[in-house]
Amino acid sequence: MSFMKPRIHFIGIGGIGTSALARWFLSKGHKVSGSDASPSETTQELRKQGIKVFIGHKASNLDKTIDFVVYTVAVKPENPEFKKAKELKIPVISYPQALGSLTRQYKTIAIAGAHGKSTTTALMSLVLIKAGLDPTVIVGTKLREFNGSNFRPARRSFNEGGNGKNEYLIIEADEYTNAFSNYSPWAAIILNIDREHLDYYKNLSEIKNVFLGFINNVKPGGILVLNKDDKNLFSLKNKIKKIAKRKKIKVHWFGAGTNKNIYKRLAASLKITGKHNVSNSLAVYELARLMNIKEKDIFGTLSSFNGAWRRMEYKGKLQASGFKFQVDVYDDYAHHPTEIKATLSGIAQKWPKRALICVFQPHQTKRLTALFKEFSGAFFDADCLILLDVFKVTGRENPSEMTQNISQKLAEAIKRKLKAHNSKLKTVVYLPYSQQKNLKKVLKNIILRTHNSKLKAIVIMMGAGDIYKITDKLVK
Repeated sequence: MSFMKPRIHFIGIGGIGTSALARWFLSKGHKVSGSDASPSETTQELRKQGIKVFIGHKASNLDKTIDFVVYTVAVKPENPEFKKAKELKIPVISYPQALGSLTRQYKTIAIAGAHGKSTTTALMSLVLIKAGLDPTVIVGTKLREFNGSNFRPARRSFNEGGNGKNEYLIIEADEYTNAFSNYSPWAAIILNIDREHLDYYKNLSEIKNVFLGFINNVKPGGILVLNKDDKNLFSLKNKIKKIAKRKKIKVHWFGAGTNKNIYKRLAASLKITGKHNVSNSLAVYELARLMNIKEKDIFGTLSSFNGAWRRMEYKGKLQASGFKFQVDVYDDYAHHPTEIKATLSGIAQKWPKRALICVFQPHQTKRLTALFKEFSGAFFDADCLILLDVFKVTGRENPSEMTQNISQKLAEAIKRKLKAHNSKLKTVVYLPYSQQKNLKKVLKNIILRTHNSKLKAIVIMMGAGDIYKITDKLVK
């Protein structure tokens, strides 16, 4: 796919991936426009940068002057802009296809795995920047180091022949809808494999197979850095070995037991919490060393990283009238049981004497129903849990599964488990959508009633939906 024509239109430009790709095109001098279903902070930022953004999907948003249309995987064929592009015979490609084309132009480093991609992509990027390798970066979060953006352009002009110092592209490689099958990385980190995106995949076996397909896409002579501590990934060892032998790929397994001294040094020096982040940092360390980056540059970067947007992000103090307690509010993207357990465990270990209150907004009905048992056992490191209603994901919901009280059922299931589980979790509250406006009052009452002996508490707001908007109101 060639992107020589100047004008690109994005359907769903407000997405975390599409907005970053739109910024890449803009940085290369293309005329860029796009549409999104509703206004957001991202669409406002894109407008300020010179991108024409339409709110709402309409056929009139594009015409014959458009050379390419890029759409998110959530866009359906009946979308009016998609249909109009087809009528006008404008080439239409998906976001993964467009990003895949970029991976073939650069020396691409792709970060894959069910969990931890954004943080690891951020860390890998910052290490390469510190080493003077000047990468182009497309990441699924916002970084302070990128002025609050999800995109970082190389600072020097890119040589299409791949001879420039800034030949590196660092991306997240998402397995949802097998998006990463479109990518051709020079090097790949795989952090883990898990039962995720079960609205698309049938089972874990199918998910493992698509990861093998991704591994097969690594360029001949490339590098694979793999997590030995992840049992699902390690179970593919023999199959990976065959692919690597055929394509002359260098395979490097890392783990807490394999790299004991480095693991301990990272655990002692990182600012970001949790064993999962030590593992993510270890992956970055291993690939960076294989790229001959100096150890002092690696450790200096990893140990100074304060985290990314919505990844254990500190938001401020809980603001409530007549409330004297010091309550720190954090925001986190965790929406899968594995992520929830890892994040809560990390907080509990870092601040063992502080009351921990988790407010969780489930993301997508299918995920909650398919992993109901796992969710019911994911919150035991919190002192208190407040469950909100499910955030419904456009285009990914089955009407037959959209029960109104599934969050309430989860709350009841967790309460039943508490009787047989020796856990610090003592309070479980279901707060329906109609009562969300009272969250601040509910938090205040819980802290006063149950944790008055602990003058400092932590509230962690969790979910991949719009819970971050609620978080903002708590600290104002």
